[in-house]
Amino acid sequence: MYYYTAVGLWGLFLGFRSTGPTPGFRGAVAIAVVASIAQGVVGLLILAFTGPPRELLHILYGFAVVLAMPLAASLVRDRAPRGQSVALGLASLFTAGLAIRGIITA
Repeated sequence: MYYYTAVGLWGLFLGFRSTGPTPGFRGAVAIAVVASIAQGVVGLLILAFTGPPRELLHILYGFAVVLAMPLAASLVRDRAPRGQSVALGLASLFTAGLAIRGIITA
């Protein structure tokens, strides 16, 4: 959640400076996606061994966190560089919000 927030603010900062995503920013997005997938795998293992969470909506938020950034990255591929930074930053902040909701429903 904190990492997605930091990446989102970084993306907005790049956008406000009218620059495209830097290699470091793209790497940070990739790290966030890999971490989300790893967390999802751990969540599925916990689901398999201990049963479902109190609220099944938690599972939906987990899938949404894993899918949000790759979807956003594929949608902004053809945008102007500044637009890519802003869109990926907003998508990262949105994903942080999904993570917060997932924590609340756990």
